Amino acid sequence: MGSRVSAAVLAVVPTRCGSKGVPGGNTVDVGGVPLVLWACLAAWLVADVVVSTDEPLIARATFAACAGIVKRPQDVVRDISSSEDALRRSLDTYGKEHQVTVDVLLLVQCTTPYLTASDVERATAAVVTGGADTAHTVAAFHGFVWREDSGRAYGIHHGSAFRPRCQDRPENFLETGAAYAVRADGFRAAHHRFFGRTALVCTDPDRALEIDEPGSRRCASKSSQRTRRPPLR
Repeated sequence: MGSRVSAAVLAVVPTRCGSKGVPGGNTVDVGGVPLVLWACLAAWLVADVVVSTDEPLIARATFAACAGIVKRPQDVVRDISSSEDALRRSLDTYGKEHQVTVDVLLLVQCTTPYLTASDVERATAAVVTGGADTAHTVAAFHGFVWREDSGRAYGIHHGSAFRPRCQDRPENFLETGAAYAVRADGFRAAHHRFFGRTALVCTDPDRALEIDEPGSRRCASKSSQRTRRPPLR
């Protein structure tokens, strides 16, 4: 893919064939479209898209989507391997193969089929032009959170004697796990995706679905049968 912006923005979609949440989940169809294709979005602020994978089926789908492929070595496909491991390896491999310096690195999760190109562009713009060091997608969250410890249930940040109304509570944001944009140099120095000033990119809570277990996959499949594919923009 050719460069479309002055800043070198590289989107990386990490996948692996040994995913435990939904076996083969990176290659299943949702609405007739493989998840990895949903993740390779037509975002104009992104100069190039690569998929980091060790799975031949995913590699073929990636080729069909006109995205690049970074072969994921065995030392970063273990159950304990992190997304940061795949990002770092993809950043190094892409830079060497294309002889370019990546300015902004974008992590796009292939298990979030309702992420849009607009979401990706807003996260990228927050770093490219907005002055943020990192940015990620979130959804507004107003629920009461509970925790259980040794058979005892208790509320987190709320008590049993006082239940404030939704409009009276501070607005919280749930990390959707869909897209993360980071300054590449800052990522190399920090070794993780949260550093410096972080910008939150608010998205529609109705699209905050991550297919990381069979139940969420069934939910996405039913939704795709009732509605058309969400627009890219």
